[in-house]
Amino acid sequence: MEKRQLGRSGLTVVPLCFGGNVFGWTIDEATSHRLLDAFVDQGFDFIDTADSYSTWVPGNKGGESETIIGNWLKGRTDRDKLVIATKVGSEMGQGKKGLAPAYIRNAVEDSLRRLQTDHIDLYQSHWDDPETPFEDTLAAYQQLIDQGKVRAVGASNLSPARLRQALEVGGRPGLARYESLQPEYNLFDRAGYEAELEGICRENQLGVISYYSLASGFLSGKYRSPEDAGKSPRGEGVVRKYLNDRGHAILAALDEVAAKLDANPSQVALAWLIARPGLTAPIVSATSLEQLRDLTAAARLTLDPASIDRLDKASGG
Repeated sequence: MEKRQLGRSGLTVVPLCFGGNVFGWTIDEATSHRLLDAFVDQGFDFIDTADSYSTWVPGNKGGESETIIGNWLKGRTDRDKLVIATKVGSEMGQGKKGLAPAYIRNAVEDSLRRLQTDHIDLYQSHWDDPETPFEDTLAAYQQLIDQGKVRAVGASNLSPARLRQALEVGGRPGLARYESLQPEYNLFDRAGYEAELEGICRENQLGVISYYSLASGFLSGKYRSPEDAGKSPRGEGVVRKYLNDRGHAILAALDEVAAKLDANPSQVALAWLIARPGLTAPIVSATSLEQLRDLTAAARLTLDPASIDRLDKASGG
């Protein structure tokens, strides 16, 4: 499979990323390890997590996903062929959050220990921290890069204005530069990224790693009527947000393209993202080997121009 440059970081990745938010939440450690093995055995190399995964689960305190990945990494000999991305800055409880230099220095050591590795390939600011100047955050990141603990840094959930500010500051002497952005982006949720962020990323040669790539499962075709809300714990919210005239039009286009290409809606929706100019890799999560094989097939699916045009028109692009 092709590899893509992640911005100007020097990192290259196969254009599909495994999202580690499910590790220690909806799947246990043994299942997580089986899925990671299968993902890498298929030729993929990009894994994304965060220190805060999964604080929302009763009894968890954060770091569970990193710990599971670390226990998996410990048993492998191909660490240098993998791109491990994690994040800092999200709420961890007991006042642990933000992007102040002292906090970053402590948080990275915790992540390295849990991941059982001597370096993090892509270290990302999970959320904006308006109280900490970009100069301070990026200076702390540059120190970590100089120490060999981090190879590159990226941002997530930044507004267009704040991303521009960060890029104006980054790259100055002693300051790291954000080399990637992780935005919410999928065939339904397009405007938030395409209106301004896409242009900024392409202009500044940032890698783009999209999350909610299947719109919380809506683009799989799983939710087609209000009655389908009961299919999952998040179903009610998915139906409320996406099941409208535009959502139905997008599902119809996905069904049409999927039938033509002998694929399914999930694969087509991911292939559309992979084909999007400037997008490096969509993030996907799986909880079973069957689901993983289904999703990874998207990386080998090529959409013809007519199919892309059909999807663009249905989703209002």
